Amino acid sequence: MKECLLSINKKDFEIQTFRSGGPGGQHQNKTNSGVRIIHKESGAVGESREHKSQLQNKKAALQRLTKTVNFKLWLNKKIFEIDNKKTMEETIEKLTEDRNLKIEARNNKKWEIIN
Repeated sequence: MKECLLSINKKDFEIQTFRSGGPGGQHQNKTNSGVRIIHKESGAVGESREHKSQLQNKKAALQRLTKTVNFKLWLNKKIFEIDNKKTMEETIEKLTEDRNLKIEARNNKKWEIIN
């Protein structure tokens, strides 16, 4: 059985509609069929204006948003936090404690590890 790790709702996004303009005739110039979707936490943006239907443009914009680097980074960070029960910053802080670091010093063109 699959377990839901993360749920994203409509409230997590800002959905903007606008007139598409450009080729496609009067329909695009008179209706707000263009869609821009912004994921608030990651800052990722997806936009679509090539379809006459606002619903089709919403689907296309959401698909584009999920393929952006910002959204993928945000998603990976959230999954990491859920799996490890800690934020990425807390994990990095723990890994960089003094007892976990090795210092290298250069001496006469040789590298030595000092514990």
